[in-house]
Amino acid sequence: MGSLKVVFVICCYAALGWTCVASSGQAPAGPATPAPSKQGTEKTTPAAVPGVPRGKKLVLKDGSFQLVRGYSRNGERVRYLSAERGDWEEIPAAMVDWDATARAEVAEESEKEALAKRIHAQEQAQRIEMVMDVDASLQVAPGVFLPPGEGMFLIQGKSVTPLDQVGSEVKTDKKQFLKQVLSPIPIVPSKQNVRIPGARAKTRVTATQMEFYLREAPPDPDRTTPIVKSSRPGESGPEVELVRAIIKGDKRQLESIRSLFGQHMDTKRDSISIERWEVAPTVFRFTLSQALPPGEYALAEILPDGMNLYVWDFGVDAAAGAKMPPPGKKN
Repeated sequence: MGSLKVVFVICCYAALGWTCVASSGQAPAGPATPAPSKQGTEKTTPAAVPGVPRGKKLVLKDGSFQLVRGYSRNGERVRYLSAERGDWEEIPAAMVDWDATARAEVAEESEKEALAKRIHAQEQAQRIEMVMDVDASLQVAPGVFLPPGEGMFLIQGKSVTPLDQVGSEVKTDKKQFLKQVLSPIPIVPSKQNVRIPGARAKTRVTATQMEFYLREAPPDPDRTTPIVKSSRPGESGPEVELVRAIIKGDKRQLESIRSLFGQHMDTKRDSISIERWEVAPTVFRFTLSQALPPGEYALAEILPDGMNLYVWDFGVDAAAGAKMPPPGKKN
């Protein structure tokens, strides 16, 4: 009886078209599903045009054009990949205006280059305008950054030179003093000269266009009243003058002060006009309208009570082959 049951089950499996897997513990597998045919469903895609730019114009002689991703000419036929339909198509080569197609390709490349240049210029402008950190990220020219820390910096093209600050001295003019002593009536004014040591500054630059940047210390957050340093009424920020020095032996004279009975009468110094621009908090730019001639110079901060005796000095040398002025009064 048991054997009849086994035979019956086998017959049922056979009738249903199933395959019995003995002692495998797996469910019977269904009939194998045939793989779908690729015929009629596969599109022929170009394997050789992955780097071809999208949207090239294939200009026709009737004035219209086909927007293609790539094309190739084979005898009297032109085969192209349509950018609109995504299929390869063919047209007679006689329908194509080859000169106009070449001009369109050149124009497209020119537009791409112009767009790339505009984007690059915009990125450069954004980098200049965006100051993330005044101490280290202030860009003063394309690819040129102001060094961190306080001080005065001389900028020439892509060169940034920190200027040393030197102390000046005030000396009484001996000739004027003798006039006072010998005069029967003490109405001869006294004269004092402000000089810095040495006939030449250590920092040397060539006679070309330049500009200057001054970075001051940040304001004290605990101070309740602002510091107004400019000597000009209604203006804040540092007032800096560019002074041309007069060489006197081994000294460079910056200014002379005449006074009578302890009162200042006049002050003389050979100042050169510069413009001041505030480019960031505590950072100021000073520009000149023309290149400086060879000579010795100093940048001096003018305070309400007179010139700061600590100045930033530098010297301008003539370009190679140029004649230097003879040594003497102004140099």
